[in-house]
Amino acid sequence: QRFANLRLAYIFQWTYPGRKLLFMGGEIAQPWEWNHRESLPWHLLDDPRHGGMQRMVGDLNRIYARTPALHRLDFDGRGFQWLRWDDADNSTLSFVRRADDDLAVVVLNFTPVPRHNYRIGVPSGAAWREVLNTDSMFYGGGNLGNGRPLRPQNLPWMGFDHSVELTLPPLGAIYLKQC
Repeated sequence: QRFANLRLAYIFQWTYPGRKLLFMGGEIAQPWEWNHRESLPWHLLDDPRHGGMQRMVGDLNRIYARTPALHRLDFDGRGFQWLRWDDADNSTLSFVRRADDDLAVVVLNFTPVPRHNYRIGVPSGAAWREVLNTDSMFYGGGNLGNGRPLRPQNLPWMGFDHSVELTLPPLGAIYLKQC
């Protein structure tokens, strides 16, 4: 669960507005504080959980750089919109990031319980695909998620005309983009 929590924290940091900062060793889930007198413990990458963390940080960096919605309007209120910030019963957060026509939806589950058939509103009737899932087996997770494109229904939800039902992995998050 420590690795799942760290993956969840990282996607929240990368997708929430503001500049990103990660100390040396964080990309491989170094279990102790970085020491400038020693090299990084690269041998940790022999453990698939640490290697998965490094892959996820690399993917987050690539997605961040290629997605204007995640950085262009960081300090402008038009670039961020909460979907649900008040879902205490399920311990989830969800929000939209935007820049011009570029949209991204992020949904986070802060409990060790999977959320099946979890409905969120989406700002477009186009299909959505899961671009990153912190529970992916490539990152050391259990691989619970949404493998197929999500087709919105014409069911108003969260102030939008369209909504989708999705599966949220335990202690995990998904990042959605329009197909």
